[in-house]
Amino acid sequence: YFVKVAWAWTLWLLLPFMAVTTYQFAKSKFRYGPTKSVLLVLRRLSALLVGTAVWYLCTGLFLYVENLTGTCSGPAGGGELGRPPTTKQECHQSSGVWDGFDISGHCFLLSYCALLIVEEVAVLEGLATQQNSKLRAVIDGLFVSLCLLTVIWVFMFLCTALYFHDFSQKILGALIGLAAWYGTYRFWYLKPFSPGLPLPNVPPSSKKYSYSR
Repeated sequence: YFVKVAWAWTLWLLLPFMAVTTYQFAKSKFRYGPTKSVLLVLRRLSALLVGTAVWYLCTGLFLYVENLTGTCSGPAGGGELGRPPTTKQECHQSSGVWDGFDISGHCFLLSYCALLIVEEVAVLEGLATQQNSKLRAVIDGLFVSLCLLTVIWVFMFLCTALYFHDFSQKILGALIGLAAWYGTYRFWYLKPFSPGLPLPNVPPSSKKYSYSR
């Protein structure tokens, strides 16, 4: 049940972390005023909207593939439906078992969430705050929470790899998660009209930038 709402947990911690660090980054590095800093925060937070759209579309695609490739086995007939079940939901309603190609949504979501967190916390590399400030304590608390959450996601990914789904379903789910991360942070977010990367002051060609990635 925890992993089924993995995106909600990730969103709940990344939202304040990205908002606070981006605002502080804009003020300390770019010397932006309040208005321009808030606009930069909104731009960066739109990456979470993109992630939500990726999660929604991919899970919908997985369900569509499973319905397209599956058949219902179990109790004969369609029950109240009056016809043989043609979807997983109808099959379960008639107490049947749906057998289709179930791409691992867990492998997709866990890999995508872990990579997303690693990308966003890299902003701390270039962020300067006073060590004893309350803001620093808040940022550090969110950072530690995100690191612990990433450990949980990796552990649950291992559990899914060991005990659930066929090998091909797990591989495909993980590859889609990697493709979603690569398509955003390695391609689209490098473009001008995008949420942008979390380290806008460090050129992608620098050794330090590559190491942090």
